[in-house]
Amino acid sequence: MPTVFAHETWFTDGPFPSDWSFAGETLSLALLTAALAVTLLVRLIALRLPGADVPFLARLVPWMPFAVRMHLGASLVGLLSMGVYLSPAMDLEPTLGGIALGVTMGAVAFLMITGWHARAAAALLVAAGPLGMLEFGVGPVLQRADLLGLAVFVLFAGAGRWSADAEGGRFTEPSLADLGKAVWALRVGAGVALIVVAFAEKLANPEMALAFLAEHPDFNVAALAGLPLGDLEFVRLAGAVEVLFGLLLISGALPQAIVLIAGIPFNATLWFFGTDELIGHLPVYGAMLVLLAYGSDPALRPAVSALWPFGRPSLGVPEPVSMAR
Repeated sequence: MPTVFAHETWFTDGPFPSDWSFAGETLSLALLTAALAVTLLVRLIALRLPGADVPFLARLVPWMPFAVRMHLGASLVGLLSMGVYLSPAMDLEPTLGGIALGVTMGAVAFLMITGWHARAAAALLVAAGPLGMLEFGVGPVLQRADLLGLAVFVLFAGAGRWSADAEGGRFTEPSLADLGKAVWALRVGAGVALIVVAFAEKLANPEMALAFLAEHPDFNVAALAGLPLGDLEFVRLAGAVEVLFGLLLISGALPQAIVLIAGIPFNATLWFFGTDELIGHLPVYGAMLVLLAYGSDPALRPAVSALWPFGRPSLGVPEPVSMAR
């Protein structure tokens, strides 16, 4: 279902006023209720079947901070090369605010890729969020909560291997509790981004989604399959599915299965929109990689599904987790 994760705001021009009445219609509310019910069901299933141990994926765990830094840094470099802020929908103008945000993106990208003072870079990116809201508004920045999640991951987990921080002795192995907090921030950021986008581009803005489908009719895969589902109803369904995946990511239940299923539509959109879509989705790909690796490690899997890891000693011991594997 490629249109579920295609960003209409990135590829559709024109002002489209919000219409929350569409999200409040009975059928929309029913689909959203179903999404919540499915999420709760998956959480219950995960209590009995939490996931499978996959040793070759679990061996990637020590390299996840490096992978997050690379995904985050590469995405920022790509966006900056396009002359945009956190997404292709936010053009950087030659104003004081635009230049300041662009310089901030460049600095964060450099520090993340090199792993030099990575935690400071993560804090800088977090601080850049409210500053970006002054320039572009709250909604567009909230749609990139996935970037915030990756930044907070680095704050808790540190720069990791293959970093200037590690070479300079500024990196210590994170504890299991710290890794639990890091992956919680990462998955919540990715999930919130999906939910916000579902409303901003579909459920609370059906006109934008319909304009997108008018330009790209092949994205209504239900109609192509011969199902009697018009564009408007497909928009409703696609928005609900996007909310569902956001809730599932936030829940942390069955991370391996959720990542593999969500990866299909996420990768399908690359065929249609190429580089712009890849650059914009890199943070989500990084989050999915972390969830897949951590979910494959029996020691870390409980931390992946913890609903609130802060102040909970049951997440793990305070001693650093050995990354030598």
